[in-house]
Amino acid sequence: MSGAPMAKTGPQRYPGASTTYWYQTKYGGDAMESNVIVWHTTEGTSLPSYSGGAEAPNFTAVPDFKAQRLVWYQHFDFDTSSRALVNKAGGVETNTLNVCQIEIVGTCDPATHTKWGSTAHLYTPELPAWAIRDLAAFARWAHEQHGVPLTSDVTFKAYPGSYGASGVRMSASQWTNYRGHCGHQHVPENDHGDPGAFPMAAILAAANGDTTPDKPTEEDPMAGYSKDDIRDATWNRDGAVPAPSYSSTIKTNPSWKAGSLLVDVAQRVYAVQVAQAAQSAALTELAALVGSGIDTDAVIAAVEKAIADAVVSVDVNVNTKES
Repeated sequence: MSGAPMAKTGPQRYPGASTTYWYQTKYGGDAMESNVIVWHTTEGTSLPSYSGGAEAPNFTAVPDFKAQRLVWYQHFDFDTSSRALVNKAGGVETNTLNVCQIEIVGTCDPATHTKWGSTAHLYTPELPAWAIRDLAAFARWAHEQHGVPLTSDVTFKAYPGSYGASGVRMSASQWTNYRGHCGHQHVPENDHGDPGAFPMAAILAAANGDTTPDKPTEEDPMAGYSKDDIRDATWNRDGAVPAPSYSSTIKTNPSWKAGSLLVDVAQRVYAVQVAQAAQSAALTELAALVGSGIDTDAVIAAVEKAIADAVVSVDVNVNTKES
């Protein structure tokens, strides 16, 4: 992190970030050229007060669960030192060693995650896709505008194993020479273990343009088609559905559209209903004639012929309609 000029080049405000809680006027800070992002979690569910800015990072990302997005607050310029790290006398520099710090409102602690239960909150080992998307957008902006590498050469250990001397915390020399993305758990002279099992690989993959790092990208077969195009192709265009072949005597169009198929189905349902009504009426008449001395065999034959004629009449009417 050392050896970089202190010119504060590039845009210092993240587009869209609120400066409602701006602490640089009060606490000044050191100018730098940030080439490291340090990620934190607030271990809370709302924007902290940061003791009036005395412990504030450069940025805070607050989840908006209804809109499924992160709301960004900026407290210091991107290339101005912030105040969220411990810095002990006589050791390496932390806050002032070319680092930009981001606090994510949420928790990395599984016990806290369980305790909060149904209360809406971010839990870093299980960040939703929209949070990863918005964190990746920030990482991409930091890379494009300030050259922060889209890399991370550290292991994000799950909390509470990441607390204290966890085996993933950097030495002084490692910290001094580090570039890219890391967490509070990696910074020397500090004992915090946030942001725990942070999905750094997924965030950086998304920042690099890979929105589905675990799956191959497939071409969208509907790309370039409007909703009207799709509706016309599937509903109104002949040839979308093969013409049904119910029997050799049925007249149908050789090429159908989806709308025609549904019309035909509706007409056939209606034909069945008419036939059932005819049969019910005939059976009622037949029951009244039985035992009256009338030739019931002749009546039955006549009824059967009438039913058959009715069914054929309806069927012909249905299937000669234009599709």
